[in-house]
Amino acid sequence: MASNMEVFCEILIAILLPPLGVCLKRGCCTLEFLICLVLTILGYIPGIIYALYVIVFQNREGNHELGAPLNSA
Repeated sequence: MASNMEVFCEILIAILLPPLGVCLKRGCCTLEFLICLVLTILGYIPGIIYALYVIVFQNREGNHELGAPLNSA
């Protein structure tokens, strides 16, 4: 589990440079990073919103496989 300070730093980076926050969390060659990069180029606010979604609301344990059932443990 991430500490409160780690989460705060991730959120701060996501607000300042949304693609960098996603890159640090998920990696540079991922679909999440590319979506965030495009959204940030099209508009800064959508990039921030998507970066915060990826960092805060997606599965924090690292099990983010596509097509995995919701109730898998």
